[in-house]
Amino acid sequence: MTNTNNIETDIKPTSFRKESVVFSKKIPTVGLFELRPINLEEDCVMIHQWVQKDYAIYWEMTNFTLNEVKSAYQNIIEKAQVYIGLYNGEMTFLLECYHPKEDIISKYYNVEEGDKGMHILVAPTEKPITGFTWAVFTTILDFIFKDENTKRIVVEPDARNHKIHQLNKKAGFVFQKVLELPHKKAHLEFCTREDYNHALKAQEKN
Repeated sequence: MTNTNNIETDIKPTSFRKESVVFSKKIPTVGLFELRPINLEEDCVMIHQWVQKDYAIYWEMTNFTLNEVKSAYQNIIEKAQVYIGLYNGEMTFLLECYHPKEDIISKYYNVEEGDKGMHILVAPTEKPITGFTWAVFTTILDFIFKDENTKRIVVEPDARNHKIHQLNKKAGFVFQKVLELPHKKAHLEFCTREDYNHALKAQEKN
């Protein structure tokens, strides 16, 4: 087990060049968060460990072998950008960014110019840090909205995933409708840059 600022996880650092980091954010009292592109050969071992856990059921890879996880991400990176999130230098979360017009989701709503889809997975923890998940989430949204071409973030979490619905709402996502996707019942939610900035200001007041 690795102990980092009172958080115990099964994760271990993977080797990477510091210059491969594409975004970083230091949050007082929490720590340093960074994003770098996925390295399939090194990172899929850890991702496979994550998706085997019960909490990752909504990731839909619970019964995947390591090779199946690697194959899945080989396919994913053909249409999406996948990043590994680091917390104080250790692999701690995963981000997938995709273009909704190239995804099945485009059949269920009117895609607008500037839409960006995302999926996130955070490593399992035994001793959570107060505010850690929110710090991960805001790091991701800051990164996505850093691109001036991104006007709105689109998410379609599993309808049963109440924790992510609450987190999305806190960050400014607005529920649109329930979707009956081929593989799940989902909530379609949007968050514009203005929605996110308003949510941040609201959190500062709390």
